[in-house]
Amino acid sequence: MIQILNYLLIIFACVYAILVLWMRRGWSLISEPNNSIRPTMTVSVIIAARNEELNIRRTIESILGQNYPNELLELIIIDDHSDDNTSLIVKEYEEKGVKLIQLNENGRLNSYKKLAISRAIECCHGEIIITTDADCRMGSNWLATVISTFEKEGAYLQSSPVVYSEEKSFFERLQTLEFLYLIGLGAAGIGNKKPTTCNGANLAYRKDIFKQMGGFKGIDELASGDDELFLHKVAEQYPERITFCKSKDAVVYTDAKPDLKSFISQRRRWASKSTKYKNKGVIALGISIWFFNLLILVASVLALFGVKFVAWVVLFALLLKMVVEFIFIEALTRFASRKELLWYLPLLSLAHILYLAYIGILGNVGKYDWKGRQVK
Repeated sequence: MIQILNYLLIIFACVYAILVLWMRRGWSLISEPNNSIRPTMTVSVIIAARNEELNIRRTIESILGQNYPNELLELIIIDDHSDDNTSLIVKEYEEKGVKLIQLNENGRLNSYKKLAISRAIECCHGEIIITTDADCRMGSNWLATVISTFEKEGAYLQSSPVVYSEEKSFFERLQTLEFLYLIGLGAAGIGNKKPTTCNGANLAYRKDIFKQMGGFKGIDELASGDDELFLHKVAEQYPERITFCKSKDAVVYTDAKPDLKSFISQRRRWASKSTKYKNKGVIALGISIWFFNLLILVASVLALFGVKFVAWVVLFALLLKMVVEFIFIEALTRFASRKELLWYLPLLSLAHILYLAYIGILGNVGKYDWKGRQVK
């Protein structure tokens, strides 16, 4: 039995290394855009907000301050049953053209966010939809960069980078490094023409494609997935029309979670959609990564109890994991100008083993809390 465990760990460690190096290749295949094209398409920026009175003003100011023609820009904010001053703050900007939609659903839903986005798309005027979150901030050239790249590439759907910033603790800086890894995986998949993941805090797609895909129909039973699951719908028919905007000007900045409880809740929500993909290859990939980390965890426990022949195999797997992760994430920290975070990589690699093994199970069982709601 121990011999089988050793062989499995060696095999999955090599598979993981090949996968990460393949992702590194995908990232390198994406070129930084030349933003010499002046955008011409109309854009609707859509934000679904719930109890965001502390953040929404800064986000609105960031979007209204974009170097983008006012006549081509529309900002729509959907208040998802907030019980704070979110709507009152949004209304302060009505004279500047900011539109407010307030949800007032009597029945209980599992995916209010998808409903909110769909409602906004029904009445918006933009040819391109951009979704972001109510706790985000952007540089003044964000929109022009994203849209000019979108037009130049002839994209149907485009993912762009999201980065944590303004960290207040060691735990938040550790999350920033981990989140760069996740954003890099999404970009690399697109670079390799195998789109797997994206982030709804910086996602653009054509309005006519959204309607052609039937919107969120078929994926609306899950609370999350307005980004990844919709990406997969588009990728089924148009994988070559999915792009990534690899530009620092296109970055959307947001905040890491302040404590472990909120971090686990967020990652559990993200993991809840991992077995719902139609592309079974993506599911198999996720399970393989989860199983690799579980193998390391089990083998490490056995090694601590003195089981012979396991210790060096565990060491080999850990070292290989850290080396290929460094090769991959070094490029991401360079892109985000956060290379100082590389000092946290050994700790992150070890923490990832426990975290992935735990979240992989927890994210696919039971319900979880999302902004005061119990969803699944």
